[in-house]
Amino acid sequence: MTIRVLIADDQEMVRTGFRMIIDSQPDMEVVGEAADGVRAVELARGLRPDVCLFDIRMPGMDGLEATRLLAGPAVPDPLRIVIVTTFDMDEYVYGALRGGAAGFLLKDGGPALLVEAVRAAANGGSLVSPTVTVRLLERLAAPAAPPSPPREALTERELDVVRLIARGRTNDEIAGELFVSLSTVKTHLGSVFRKLDARNRVEIAAWAWETGLMR
Repeated sequence: MTIRVLIADDQEMVRTGFRMIIDSQPDMEVVGEAADGVRAVELARGLRPDVCLFDIRMPGMDGLEATRLLAGPAVPDPLRIVIVTTFDMDEYVYGALRGGAAGFLLKDGGPALLVEAVRAAANGGSLVSPTVTVRLLERLAAPAAPPSPPREALTERELDVVRLIARGRTNDEIAGELFVSLSTVKTHLGSVFRKLDARNRVEIAAWAWETGLMR
């Protein structure tokens, strides 16, 4: 299936560059563009793209508010949104991911990382720029409020999987480090998603750091 992508950025040059990168992929296509946050939300609700690429600073409504409206915790059928910005600031990273974003990239990350983030988001995963991951997780280690308890206690093996997710490991890497099959990792991961009521790997990593599991 073709991954349908919506681009929202107030700079036409950026939108053009993203469109060229996305449309050059055999499994992706750009289905819409917006120059401001209000139009981005309108198009996203009308087109229901598989993935949205949103800038943070846009006229009318910023990318963080647009993300909350389309993917926040109260949204019954959230869209997959990746924030792509030039602003490497902790509050933006934290606000975007807490608002429901499925990824956070810096614009200087390069085309390959952008394409990887779109595919990850479309497949239910998430990707955060390597340059901000460590700083993000350090911030999550000191939450303002205690996280919600899991629906059901996690097993020791599930906790092992959670710890490795919080370290940024892929499913293949987790399988290698735990000496189990990839299908076993996916089974554990599915159970973790259910027990934590998490929608993506970022939320699992956040839970691990917020509960002190990584300390």
